[in-house]
Amino acid sequence: MPMTIPAARVYTHADKMRVLSGILTCILLAALDQTVVLPALPQMANSLHSGAHISWVVSAYLLTTTATTPIYGKLSDQLGRREVLVPAIILFLLACVFCALANSVPMLILGRAFQGIGGGALLSVSQSAIADVIPPRERGKYQGWLAGVWAVSSVAGPIAGGFVVQHLSWRWIFWANLPLGLVALVQCIRGLGFLTPSGRRAKIDYAGAGLLLLSVTALLAALSLGGVDFPWLSLPIFGGFMLSLLLFSLLSLQQRLATEPLFPPALLRTNGFFQINLIAFLNSGAMFGAIFLLPLLLQELLHANPTASGLEIMPFLFSTTVGAFTCGQMAKRSGKTRNIMVVALGGGGAMFLLMAALPLNTGVLGFAAVSGLFGLGIGGVMPTSIVTAQSQSSQQDIGTATGILLLLRAMGGAFGATMAGAVLAYAPNNLFNGFKLGFFLCAVMMFVAAIAAFQMENSLLRNTLHTAPPAELET
Repeated sequence: MPMTIPAARVYTHADKMRVLSGILTCILLAALDQTVVLPALPQMANSLHSGAHISWVVSAYLLTTTATTPIYGKLSDQLGRREVLVPAIILFLLACVFCALANSVPMLILGRAFQGIGGGALLSVSQSAIADVIPPRERGKYQGWLAGVWAVSSVAGPIAGGFVVQHLSWRWIFWANLPLGLVALVQCIRGLGFLTPSGRRAKIDYAGAGLLLLSVTALLAALSLGGVDFPWLSLPIFGGFMLSLLLFSLLSLQQRLATEPLFPPALLRTNGFFQINLIAFLNSGAMFGAIFLLPLLLQELLHANPTASGLEIMPFLFSTTVGAFTCGQMAKRSGKTRNIMVVALGGGGAMFLLMAALPLNTGVLGFAAVSGLFGLGIGGVMPTSIVTAQSQSSQQDIGTATGILLLLRAMGGAFGATMAGAVLAYAPNNLFNGFKLGFFLCAVMMFVAAIAAFQMENSLLRNTLHTAPPAELET
């Protein structure tokens, strides 16, 4: 049965700002909660009289956020952005209360898992709501703002968490979420109410959602536990990867048989769909590899203290924001994203190679300066990749396309951090060579992504919301 495209509506600047104000608060909330608990982990372990599996306070949130992202994207296409986002924010806030009252590590981990289930909607539905009111050609500028909020929140999270732990208690990390969450809730109710579902209501693919949730969780759990709780070649890690592979195979079979699959076949067959998701995966892998390697390099080999090393990676994090905003503006002016991504990825890869070649006596400032240069390339790909993925999909599949890309981006981040940790673990006798190899592998990921971008069609971003992407291509 063919879908009915909603009649085109022209949204005013005030309409766009209403949507943007709500989703920026959601992204701020989701990004803060990924990192704000990091400085509090030791105090949590002491307070709850157990250090066992305390790292899962972080991992549980990341796992459930990642696994639910594409599910929320699909649901919001069918049911509406506000109808999905508001219950998710309420769940997130209730989970915050549960975490603040937790009297054991397992209870805290459970609360964080439910926080992540709500957090998955904060990311995917927010990104999709932008696409409801802003045409692809203009969208890069706004995506730059979102990337900036994400970067600032990622930096502010550990700083805010450290302040709260030092002066109050770790429980206030979760209590402090409540006023910010209530602001997000009110703004979303007011700002997203006039948006209508872009897709038709249909039977929800619960089986596909369940298989996706289980398969992603099994994969990310194996990546999180490998080399930390269990050796990489141990039976539990091998079993986790095999279980994930089996579940992904079942998901693929189920999607071919489902009447209303979670991943529409027409979207999966879209020209360039594979490449843009591969680009998001590899760019995120390089980014999180750098986030893992940089502070350790500064602390272990250049003898910076933890506070100083946090400040000294600011050029990298700040430059990702500059790159995102700049490339978003370029996409708006040119109406095309392929060449922007090729240059950003190629330039970022070259700077990673330079980073791998720097001698140790370059010093803190030298390494920080180069990190700022490859940060420009990484940041430049973040908004342009989302805009490209959304422009490739029909309007009724915007949420699904956004959710899939965010899923691959998150999995790429887990892969990059795991890769960096594994490289350092296998180079204990010459740690500096381990760092060099890690940065070299980040360069390889960027160059592979650049090749994938170069192979894409340089299609013109449309200026309207509800028409099909134009056929005009640049060879």
